[in-house]
Amino acid sequence: MSTSTTAESKAKDAATDNSTATRRHPVAITIGRQFGSGGRELGKRLADALGFKYYDKELLSEAAKRAGVSEEFFERNDERVPSFLNGLISFAFGMAPTSYYAGSTSISDDSLYRAQSDFIHSLANEDSCVIVGRSADYVLRDHPALVNIFVHASIDDRIERILRREPELTREKARAKAEKINRLRANYYNFYTDKTWGAAESYDLTFNTSLISMDQIVSLVSEYISMRFPGAR
Repeated sequence: MSTSTTAESKAKDAATDNSTATRRHPVAITIGRQFGSGGRELGKRLADALGFKYYDKELLSEAAKRAGVSEEFFERNDERVPSFLNGLISFAFGMAPTSYYAGSTSISDDSLYRAQSDFIHSLANEDSCVIVGRSADYVLRDHPALVNIFVHASIDDRIERILRREPELTREKARAKAEKINRLRANYYNFYTDKTWGAAESYDLTFNTSLISMDQIVSLVSEYISMRFPGAR
């Protein structure tokens, strides 16, 4: 058998393996993002283009219910370094007092993270989906059909995007907000994972949204999905 024939055979086998994995497991796309870079917009566009489910803030609401804590408390601790470093946080139980995530009077941020992680696993195993943030790439690191994306942009473009959403801010306040939230996200990600937030080796694909349009990125990712996971649903 010639070398070229052997290579073609291996390529076909790899494609078959990926296709089989896709049929057995839904595809999960995770998106890490700098604040103001358009990660949520990209997530929604990808989900629409591919026919996948989309999850962002929805994760907080459902995971809060499953953990037996208020959604407001969950949102205050979203993508933040865990406060259990300074002790446990008291809270009042909701409708799930028997949840294994909590004791009788208090719950740690680590338990909140586990609640959200369990919910992320359940979503990724049910349907193909796009999940923004929440260190989902690390949570799903053993998922057989996983694509991890990181989105960034120039500070000027991020400021402009923030100001379009929050026109009441000054440019200085928009810059300060972007820097603060990125620090919080990086600290959260680096604390819970063995990877580095924003580092290229932590992801499969990275995009600078200052250089190409969202439509172009969606097209590139869609093509990547079709090549890597033929027949993705």
